[in-house]
Amino acid sequence: MAHTHLSICLHLKNGGRIGPGKIALLGAIQTTGSIKAAARHLGMSSRRTWLLVQQINDALRQRAVSTPRGGWQNGAVVTPVGERVIGLYHSIENLTRTAAFQELQEFARLTRRRPADRKKRSAAKLRGVKSRSATSGSR
Repeated sequence: MAHTHLSICLHLKNGGRIGPGKIALLGAIQTTGSIKAAARHLGMSSRRTWLLVQQINDALRQRAVSTPRGGWQNGAVVTPVGERVIGLYHSIENLTRTAAFQELQEFARLTRRRPADRKKRSAAKLRGVKSRSATSGSR
């Protein structure tokens, strides 16, 4: 059974936001050394990835991601500020998760089990595959 998990989005005083997606992007850039490769790794368009990097950099006093002249196609580096942002975000996540452990467990107990995958059932109907309940009816 999947556990209830916590997802944090930081709403900065300047209107910027940093959440799990942007942190994952910073991590992917760190791993791949390129915004374009990070986009592929995350299954995003290069344009969307570039816009997110600009949002991150615009929200901070110093750049979190640095690119050489020539832009995003020639590699990228997560700066020490970017590394600090990643570290602080994960620290906030861990502290919050630890502090709210019992409450998260209680939420899990209050939550219904996930219903059968509706998309699979809908796809089967479109293909003409009858479910067991439909085939066990009157004939």
